[in-house]
Amino acid sequence: MSPELKARFDEEIRSHKIVLFMKGNALFPQCGFSARALQLLQPYGEVHTVDVLADPNIRQGIKEYSNWPTIPQVYINGEFVGGSDILMELAERGELEALVSGKKAEG
Repeated sequence: MSPELKARFDEEIRSHKIVLFMKGNALFPQCGFSARALQLLQPYGEVHTVDVLADPNIRQGIKEYSNWPTIPQVYINGEFVGGSDILMELAERGELEALVSGKKAEG
């Protein structure tokens, strides 16, 4: 991965509370997993989306950056969370809201 691409990822993740690297965009998700991730995140505020289909360097680069093989990928408060399955588990356990707000989940 180029230093420029790494710097771009660093900046996007640092500049937005919720970042979703997805196939497609918020208006037109291009896969079910990306759509589900977006749907789970939207109640918690603005979701900054990055369409990995628009640039093969981004699509491959984000996998290297996070050391995670699949898309979508979610970053919340600057931290890598995972993909749509992990988001679904967090939501089902009632932990997603606490993660977004920066508070520890009670349990």
